Amino acid sequence: QVQLVESGGGLVQPGGSLRLSCAASGTIFSINDMGWYRQAPGKMRELVAAITSSGSTAYAEYAKGRFTISRDNAKKTVDLQMNSLKPEDTAVYYCNLKFRAYSSWGQGTQVTVSS
Repeated sequence: QVQLVESGGGLVQPGGSLRLSCAASGTIFSINDMGWYRQAPGKMRELVAAITSSGSTAYAEYAKGRFTISRDNAKKTVDLQMNSLKPEDTAVYYCNLKFRAYSSWGQGTQVTVSS
């Protein structure tokens, strides 16, 4: 059974940084595509960044230049480094794992950007 556990969320001032981490278990991590999504109150869940099993990355337009996704297959983790945070980045951030038709989600971690 796949489990994804996010950590690293919290309250940060505008312009600050946070690093989210997602630890996976119950899977051969290296073969999965991984992603970070976010959902703000009253909005749909949206893709923030993704990284394939081969290491290719993709970002939402608003994340380009500010956020960096990375993975460590040995540790079975996928991280999201977020810099220059803005109040509009406030959301619950979710880790996602995909392998063919299979998808799994973490429980989410709250990120609040506020002064």
